[in-house]
Amino acid sequence: MPVLGKKYRAAAAKVEAGKVYAIDQAVTLVKQTSYAKFDCTVDVAVRLGVDPRHADQVVRGTVVLPHGTGKTVRVLVIAQGDRAKDAEAAGADFVGVEYLQKLKDGWLECDVIVATPDVMGQLGALGRILGPRGLMPNPKAGTVTMDVAKAVKEIKAGKIEFRVDKTGNLHAPIGKVSFSESQLAANLSAFMDTVMKARPSASKGTYIRSATISSTMGPGIKFDTAVYR
Repeated sequence: MPVLGKKYRAAAAKVEAGKVYAIDQAVTLVKQTSYAKFDCTVDVAVRLGVDPRHADQVVRGTVVLPHGTGKTVRVLVIAQGDRAKDAEAAGADFVGVEYLQKLKDGWLECDVIVATPDVMGQLGALGRILGPRGLMPNPKAGTVTMDVAKAVKEIKAGKIEFRVDKTGNLHAPIGKVSFSESQLAANLSAFMDTVMKARPSASKGTYIRSATISSTMGPGIKFDTAVYR
């Protein structure tokens, strides 16, 4: 069994075992229990009462966090003509259909790929490369669209995608430890509200079973989800 470090044990001691905190208290604690020397990411993990083995119980969606994620996101837009110009004007980091060949050659210096529908046939052939890395554009995530300018602006503003994993859990970043408590609380509330709206009609019983926030390397802090049930 791994031995927990002294700094982690000191941080974990600030969290009362078994206690479920109010959101504002949880946000305060996640900042207090972050001990790494860098600006840690704050993540949320939600345990859902769904069975993702059934297609009608898969939970997925996107949300634009009010205060962003605190991370600089590199956006590649594969489009041509006026759409390419729109993407450049919107702040895309890389633009052009020539990136199709670069992707085939192993170039992966981007975090999100946005594409227009007309190039998806060519992108589909790169599924084995892009799929495992979460880079394949998807209409449900808003990354396959003719309105590439809107997609780029939303991603740059803090749009994130979430999808339930095979164990029925959701994981997502909601900001940085350097964010104020009010910013983290607003981002967390926006995420939870969106998860609630994404509830499948086939989901029965308790939808959100539990939820926890934590900083990178820090202990998990359970927060009250009664308002979201």
